[in-house]
Amino acid sequence: MISRSDQAALAAIGLWATLAPISAVLGDLPPFFITGTGLLIGSLIAFFVAKGRLSRLRVPPKTLLIGVYGLFGFHAALFAALQLAPPVQANLINYLWPLLLVVLAPIFLSGTRLRLRHVIAALVGFAGAALAITSGGEVSGGGVIGYLFALLAAIIWATYSLLTKRVPHFESSAVGIFALVSGLLALMAHAVFEAPVSPTGTQWLLLLALGLGPLGGSFYLWDYALKNGDPQRIGLLSFLTPLLSTTLLLFVTGKELTWLLGASGVLIIGAAIFGNRTRAENV
Repeated sequence: MISRSDQAALAAIGLWATLAPISAVLGDLPPFFITGTGLLIGSLIAFFVAKGRLSRLRVPPKTLLIGVYGLFGFHAALFAALQLAPPVQANLINYLWPLLLVVLAPIFLSGTRLRLRHVIAALVGFAGAALAITSGGEVSGGGVIGYLFALLAAIIWATYSLLTKRVPHFESSAVGIFALVSGLLALMAHAVFEAPVSPTGTQWLLLLALGLGPLGGSFYLWDYALKNGDPQRIGLLSFLTPLLSTTLLLFVTGKELTWLLGASGVLIIGAAIFGNRTRAENV
């Protein structure tokens, strides 16, 4: 029987799988605007999660800074990557973050070591990323910048995840404060660096879906799952995300799954699972 924590994790995974496809459809909107609008909408869920108790939204300044670094930094980099590079390849590179969790864990967490199997998992993952980037052809200059943003997004999410393990416990509803501050910063960056936009009615509906789902509800569900379930099991479940996300991206963009892209996905996902198991054995 599936536990409530597993159900929450699977729900979060399903919501995250829609992030890249929705972002691809919103491709003509600037990334800071998308990020800010989606996170602000997502932050409103916190009031329902907290059940009206504002004390559940409070976090120390250090914890808030870590949360803003993760939510604002990750999503801004990911949206930029999806706009500057082919979305399927960028999405696959972004999912190197589970491998980075393994490689960077000894730097952030005491009691962990980088073993040979960790290195092998990382190399296999990056080999898969290389296949995704090249796809059997040349990489354009604009694509290279997008791939770097995708890699940056992976680094930010991995380090954010590790840093949250070094702060005192906080309520899941407090994630809404992370989203609120991050959303405001993203809209400020939009006002400074991007041209004003006027979304269409369809785009506003997609932004609403983005805020309620992958940029909102998923964070609370994921936090609940990690606090109440087995992190090792939930970590393995999380690798369903790139499979679902890439499948949806291919459907949205109208592209076929070539054997080269398929091989890159197998390498990245397989290496991530292998690295996650290795990490679990050494914690």
